[in-house]
Amino acid sequence: MALASLGAQARSEQAAPGGLQASEASLRLEYQRVNVPGDRPLDLMGFHFHQQVMEGIKLGAGFYAPLFKGEYGGFVAADLGVLARYPLAGPWYVTAGLSAGGGGGGRSVEHSKLLSGTGGFIKGHLGLGYDFGDFSVGASLSRLKFRQSLIDGSQANVFIEFPFRYLTGPHAGHGQALPSGDDRRAAQEMGESMLTLSLDNYRQQDPQGSNKRTVGLGELQFAHFFAQDSYWFASLGMGYRGMPLYNQLLGGAGQRWRLSPALTLYGQLGLGSGGYAPEVIDTASGLLVYPRLGLEYALDRDLGLAFTLGYMTAPRGSSRNQTFGLALTRHLRSGQSGDAVGPARYQGLRLSVFQHTAFHLSYREQARPALQMMGLQLDLPLDAHWYLPLQASGAYNAYLGYPGYAEILAGLGLQTALAREDRYQLFGQLMGGANVHGKVAKVSAGLRWIVDERLALNASLGRTLGRGDTGGHFSASNLTLGLDYRFSLPTR
Repeated sequence: MALASLGAQARSEQAAPGGLQASEASLRLEYQRVNVPGDRPLDLMGFHFHQQVMEGIKLGAGFYAPLFKGEYGGFVAADLGVLARYPLAGPWYVTAGLSAGGGGGGRSVEHSKLLSGTGGFIKGHLGLGYDFGDFSVGASLSRLKFRQSLIDGSQANVFIEFPFRYLTGPHAGHGQALPSGDDRRAAQEMGESMLTLSLDNYRQQDPQGSNKRTVGLGELQFAHFFAQDSYWFASLGMGYRGMPLYNQLLGGAGQRWRLSPALTLYGQLGLGSGGYAPEVIDTASGLLVYPRLGLEYALDRDLGLAFTLGYMTAPRGSSRNQTFGLALTRHLRSGQSGDAVGPARYQGLRLSVFQHTAFHLSYREQARPALQMMGLQLDLPLDAHWYLPLQASGAYNAYLGYPGYAEILAGLGLQTALAREDRYQLFGQLMGGANVHGKVAKVSAGLRWIVDERLALNASLGRTLGRGDTGGHFSASNLTLGLDYRFSLPTR
């Protein structure tokens, strides 16, 4: 009943006559300095997306990574949580939040057990903000606790928050043209975005850490244009070869130059955090600077394949890397861009948050304890039956005695077509990617229960198989329970 009521409110809130509705959301950047007993402090930059679900209440997900303090490069954490806001006098407001998640890292692999414990954590915060209209700033007192770790204390937290609105349509409308009224509204209020999946390679230059190999990464990047050819972006990358589970979080800005109808050049500068452990790959405090060029060939109006070149550097460490790779981009255009043809159409999307249990787990022919993981999956429909799933998840309990187990996967999914009156949908998916050991493949099948137009519940069983970079087979059976948010974006 609660889920149905929430879905009904989401449908009625700010609904537009033609089917488009405006959704309220925000991006929050925060910074905190965490004391580590007997060691140098750990500073964490947080990046969070929050979706408003009712007046004053938002649900969201985000990441934390270090920047300037100590030698914690490669530490990363992710969480899911709720954020509340209560207005006071004028532009002042009170904000509070509670979240839980998993992550890990440290100066070395062994040190990660002291710094991050089992990897699971909980965070709460209470603070005061000031709303300038286009953005808000504030400060809060936060409490951060990693289970069985040195991180267990309170600290000050400062933040800046950017609210924004975006238009969504019915998920079932995927591929259909927008009515003329919605088409005009989308052209006025929405812009152009890009979703990019990359396979990048970092060739290390005179590495000082114990790992000397070229590192292969899988990277998912979202970009949005704030001017005709200028964009901001955020990306998550994870190693699958050379250093499994090397990780990085980046954000920055880019520029586009159209060379011909088929060729486009992109240049972007990313700033962020990443690494593994400084004794393995020396990113020191974690700060990364990454300029990169990409030459894209248009496969059709919406898909492009690019070759990329760049140079990744850790200013506070010795890590220097020449980079090269391939990237596949899905363009989402809503405004009246120069190459717009015909009316906008609905591009269906499905975003899922899930609890994932890996049981009957085995590595190197030995049984291991079960893993408990939280994750996100984004599905891009191709038609009524086929879709492309992109999935990232992390454990909140220890694996082989260490924190920080994670997976990043992409693949192909098949589902039964849905009629308007249908309440259930069967699905199956095959994905490949990486975990802490190296390459893995996952197959799963399940059932989706349609709560209403926007929300659905899903359950699936599956099997994961993999082989590590240094040998050793990995296998696990999987049980996944998730909540889907189903919507579409107007794209031209």
